[in-house]
Amino acid sequence: MASAAEQLAANMNIGSFAKATELHKRLLFTLGALLVYRIGTFVPIPGINSEAFLQFFQNPDGQRGILDMFNMFSGGAVERMAVFALNVMPYISASIIVQLMGAVYPPWEKLKKEGGEAGRKQLNQYTRYLTVLLALMQSLGIAVGLNAQPNLVDSPGLFFIVSTVVSLTGGTMFLMWLGEQVTARGVGNGISLIIFAGIVAVLPSSVARLLGLAQQGQMSAFLLLFLGALAIATVVFIVFMERAQRRLLIQYPKRQEGNRMAGGERSFLPLKVNAAGVIPPIFASSLLLLPATVAQMTANADLPSWMGWLPFVTAQMSHGQPLFMALYAFLIIFFCFFYTSITFNPEDTAENLRKYGGFLPGIRPGKRTAEYLDYVLTRLTVIGAAYITAVCLLPEFMASSMGGLLFGGTSILIVVSVTMDTVAQIQSHLLAHQYEGLIKKAKLRGRGGGGGRGGMPAPARR
Repeated sequence: MASAAEQLAANMNIGSFAKATELHKRLLFTLGALLVYRIGTFVPIPGINSEAFLQFFQNPDGQRGILDMFNMFSGGAVERMAVFALNVMPYISASIIVQLMGAVYPPWEKLKKEGGEAGRKQLNQYTRYLTVLLALMQSLGIAVGLNAQPNLVDSPGLFFIVSTVVSLTGGTMFLMWLGEQVTARGVGNGISLIIFAGIVAVLPSSVARLLGLAQQGQMSAFLLLFLGALAIATVVFIVFMERAQRRLLIQYPKRQEGNRMAGGERSFLPLKVNAAGVIPPIFASSLLLLPATVAQMTANADLPSWMGWLPFVTAQMSHGQPLFMALYAFLIIFFCFFYTSITFNPEDTAENLRKYGGFLPGIRPGKRTAEYLDYVLTRLTVIGAAYITAVCLLPEFMASSMGGLLFGGTSILIVVSVTMDTVAQIQSHLLAHQYEGLIKKAKLRGRGGGGGRGGMPAPARR
């Protein structure tokens, strides 16, 4: 028999969406915030020569594979050197560091496990402080690098460096605040939606680039169709894996209440194959961006003899190179296991089942249940990590054979996953709206249903 939630979901239609005024406000707020973000990607930092920088960025002689990836995540803000060029990458890097420290640093671990809501807010505040620090460091490196390049800055000097640092750091902090506002007052995760908007904004140019290569004869029509079919198959595969889960049967014992037996219900504990979501590739990309970008900026500088290895490492850190793919795969797998371990605790789940009388058939409650949950979750995480790694590395192998990255597996994964998550939240808002409507109708019936025929009050019972 279908549950109440499934029955409500089956009855959702355009009419129910039209009546959900609160959802309309949330959607409009989300769209407005993303529009503000897109406008900011076209506002250049003060003192930069936008045309000269665009020619410098598009110079085919330069190695800028990592910068292309940075530009893709920022929605083209890097090639325009806009105030949002750093995007939310410093915030993501800060989140990585805080979560890692929360697992190994005892005071922060205590805040995360025992601090409750106050502890979570304190860790979020530490994340914001660290975001400011990382944004200052990255913006300072960009400002000094731009100031040293000829013809890119109208008035090179200290004032340009300070204004660039303030603009880029302020842009990152504004996006962090905007993402938090979208999460609280809009629909979906604000930070993920900002990255999603940046990726979607550059997808048309990537498609146009493919069509241009085919029109110029540099790419065959068969290869173009193959890439289109591969993209569609990848989307279908991602949707299938993101919805895949292992459902563990939970049995509740029967108990006697008065003259009747109660309990004995069965339920399921769903464990997703990809419990970490899109966090591992985002974290891996974020960690690879900063050192690779610094290495590329300093590769052509006058280096001492003991740093002669840097140009070789820089060449290996571009898309399609073995070192980049090896580090990328390692970081994705590491963060799959790490993030799953901090979001799902088998010991806590087993203890909660024991408290409420639930148990897994054939498994003893307590320690044995925790060991079994850890056993199942580890094997699911292996499958999930292999799936994410395959999706993210497939375009890298194609980049090594085709001479450039046309589509990023990380981009497709983020777009599909964020879309599914946002649609799920919209459906949950619609379900909540329908529940509220049912409750109001029940209250109205309770007020008007106590009378007898003709609306006359029913006789009171003695």
